[in-house]
Parts: sequence; structure tokens; C-alpha cells
Amino acid sequence: MMSTILLQRSFSRLLCRALLLGATALISACGSLPGVKEMPATYAFKVDPSGDLAKIVTASTPPGEHSGFRLMPLGVYSLDTRLELARRAKSTLDVQYYVIENDGAGRLLLRTLKEAAQRGVRVRLLVDDLHTARTERLLLALGATPNIEVRLFNPFCCARDQLAGRFVASAFDFPRLNHRMHNKLFIADGVMAVAGGRNIADEYFALKAAQNFIDMDALVVGQVMSELTAIFDAYWNSEEVYPVASIVQSPDARALIASDFDDAVDMAGPPTRLDLPPTDVLGYGPIGEELSAGRVGFLWGRAMAVADPPHKLRSMTEAEALATSVTMRVWGQLLAAESEVLMTSPYLVPGEKGMAAFEELRQRGVALTLLTNSLAATDEPLVHTGYVRYRLRLLQAGVDLYELSPARTIRNKRPGLFGSSLGRLHAKTAVIDKRMMFIGSVNLDPRSATKNTELGIMVDSPQLAREMLRIINISRLENAYRLRLVGTARTIEWLTVDDDKEVVLSTEPESSWFQRVYNRLLGTFVPESLL
Repeated sequence: MMSTILLQRSFSRLLCRALLLGATALISACGSLPGVKEMPATYAFKVDPSGDLAKIVTASTPPGEHSGFRLMPLGVYSLDTRLELARRAKSTLDVQYYVIENDGAGRLLLRTLKEAAQRGVRVRLLVDDLHTARTERLLLALGATPNIEVRLFNPFCCARDQLAGRFVASAFDFPRLNHRMHNKLFIADGVMAVAGGRNIADEYFALKAAQNFIDMDALVVGQVMSELTAIFDAYWNSEEVYPVASIVQSPDARALIASDFDDAVDMAGPPTRLDLPPTDVLGYGPIGEELSAGRVGFLWGRAMAVADPPHKLRSMTEAEALATSVTMRVWGQLLAAESEVLMTSPYLVPGEKGMAAFEELRQRGVALTLLTNSLAATDEPLVHTGYVRYRLRLLQAGVDLYELSPARTIRNKRPGLFGSSLGRLHAKTAVIDKRMMFIGSVNLDPRSATKNTELGIMVDSPQLAREMLRIINISRLENAYRLRLVGTARTIEWLTVDDDKEVVLSTEPESSWFQRVYNRLLGTFVPESLL
């Protein structure tokens, strides 16, 4: 399931597979996008200060503060926060995601959006089209609801029932389709937002039995909200976006109506109740309690929201896209570090320029700690081969390097953090000099830099940085292997502690012989530009 959901860096591999599976259908399946689309531009409403959420923000904001944040390391709290905002919104909900899955979490959120629209809330829902094969009819039926408009980013033209068929039918349009919207953003009444790394699917909220992602979101208020609403409007009205009804057709040529959506999500029955622990690892309780009390506790700082333009690579060269990307803005903050950098990146392929930047930081005496996925933890083995190319150099440069252990996340006893499942890192975060924090959708890999659009928030706040450091340290010290060089400094060992006893491993932990050989062979032939 994981390899199906997160394909943003595997387009070339998928295209080859699709061509092999469906070459005979190529001629009959080919088509094109609508030449004319009826899609009037709409923009964020002016904030209504009399709305419930606006009043809560006013009551929660100390004089003179810029932007407020509540970190949400606990997946189920993060989902609950989106639901609470949707249920309390009075005027608008603007929702933008790379993935909304047709599973428990996805249907619950979409149902809650419809319930808001039935109260008169205007809902604008924007979804990247790569992973909509399972959800497109649900989205089409939802769009039949008054006050809801659904749009698709960079859609496939036809043969939409399966991902392979989509690529076959659009084989000659690959350069366009290789550009995906990886942003994650949820805005309520223009005054509160949820931003970070989570898509909308069970595994991002620790609701699956087998495997879940370790991820991070933040509840956001304050002055940075105007930047986030402007980012959403830019995407919503971009040339890359199409109304869902102009792309998706019902299987029996019947116009899907609102009742089709109701049947799919069981609107007649009670909504799913989330099992919420009393507190998370930072000591916060469920956000609904504070919203009901009329005041929410935030940590404050000066913040800046940044996003790639929706036309990234459509009207820009790759060099221009890289130079203006969110990735380069993150690198700019990293290179300004004076004492230390701690980062989490599930897909860590720095490239030669990134590697040179890491080496420069170390030469200046900046302590550098990186946490990424182990071979056993990654859902993208292909990308892991790119990371392995730089792993030895990272250690030789003096980087403190950690790889997440799926088995150790199972044994972690912190309530609700990972469920009882294998953990895979998905959080994209950084803390610089114990005061500058980054949270967003950006991976340190070639696809985030030059192919996908990304969104992130930079915050100058020692208090917020301290909380993020605590979360990162839980993952690296309790759920990861620490890597070190031995012997001739070209041999790597993985260290962990079990029952207060140090364990030293000399091969990729928790991986099979086949996995290791397969990845070693694969890494020989796959160019870094495809990762």
C-alpha cells in the first residue's frame, strides 16, 4: 500500500511498467485534456471577525505576536484537528492535498467537508490527480453538493481506472505529468490552518494495523495566514487545474449526484469516532477541548510561508525551477547555521551540491544531525539507493547520521505515537541553531527540488524549536539506529541499545539478503535525476 500511495519520485519506473503492461491499448486509449474549461477564478473571502474560529484566534493571541503554532506529532490528533476546524468553520474551507485516499480517514474528512457545505460553508477542494483512481468518483459526486467545488491538479486525460492505464494513455505527455503538486494545506475561515507533511490516508494518522508513517503537522494562526491563503488561491486559479467534472466520467455515463457520495461514505450513519489519547508526547490534549473553551495555547514567532509556483517547469527551465524552489530556500537557511542543524528527511538524496553544502557546514564546525529511513523502513527502495551513494561521505564528513528502525517503533511505548505497527519516517522538518524551525512537504531529493511543487513554513522561535527538537530526539534516540565508521573508515556499523545493552550490526538492519542485493544492483543503473 505504501509503494502505491507514495510514487512521486518513481515516474520513470512506473511509465516503463505501464508501457509493458498496456502497450496494446495505447492507440485506443490516447486522448487529450479539454481544450476549454469553465473555471471562474475565485479567491479567499475577507476574514469575518465575528466567526467562532476568528474569535478564538483573537482571544489566543498575545499583544504584538506574529504567528502561532501548535505542533502535532500524534497522527490521530492531527486528523481530529482537521475535523474540528471543518465542523466549526462558518464561511470557508480551502483544502489542498497530494493524496486523499478512499479509506477511513479520507472518507471521514470528505464527509465532514460535505457537512460543512450543508451549513453554508464554501468548500474549495484541490487534489493532485496522480492518486485519484480510487477516489475520483467520490470526488465527482462530492462536487455535486451545493457550496462545494472540486478541482484536480495536472490531470491525466483518460483511461483513468488504473494508474498503469493512465500512463499508457498519456505516454507522450510524460514531461507534463512528471510535475506533481506535493503540497498539503487545510485552511478554515482564513484564520486557522493545518500544514506539514501528512496526506489524507489512514497510514498518516496511525490508523492502520501493519504500517504507519511518523509525520508532523502544525496548527497555524496569525500573520502568516495571509501568505497561506494567497498560496492556495494561486494554485486554485492556475492553468494546471481543471474542474473534476471536466475530467472524470461516471462508469455508466450517468451524472453522479450528491446521493452517490452519501451512499459511499454512509452519511445516514454516525461518523466514525476517533480514539483520542488524553495527551500527546508534548503534553497537549485534543484541540477540541481548547476550541470549546474559546482559547488555544500556541507558541509564537515570526514566520514565513513559501511555496513553489504551480507552473514549476511548465514555463521554467530546470535551473530556474531549482533556483527559485522551496528546496533552495531551505538550503539557504541551512547554510546560514552558526552552531547546529538537526533534520528529518524520509528521502535523503542531497546530490553533489547538497553534499558540498553539508561538508561546508561541518568544516565551519556546525554540528549536523540527520534522521532518515533505513532500508527496512523506506517505502521507496529506489530512492534509498540514491541515499546510499552519499551515506559514506556523510559519515566521513562527521555528520551524526541516524536511520529509522521499524522494529524499534513497534516497541516504543509512548501512547498513540505509532500505534502497534511498523513505523516509517515521513516528516520533513529541521531545527537550526535551536531557534529557526522548518516544517513542510519538502524532501531533500531531486524530485522536490526540480519536479514537484512544495510548501513549507519557516519560523523563528526558540520555544517552538525546543519542542521540535524534543520530537526529533525521541525518534532518533528511541526509534533509530546510529551509524558509525570503523576500521579503514569505509565500513559502516549500525548501533542501537536493547535492554540497556549496546547492539552492533554490520549489515543493513532488519533487511533480507535479497533486499540488499536487489538494491545494490538497482543503484548501479538508476541515474540520480530519476529519483
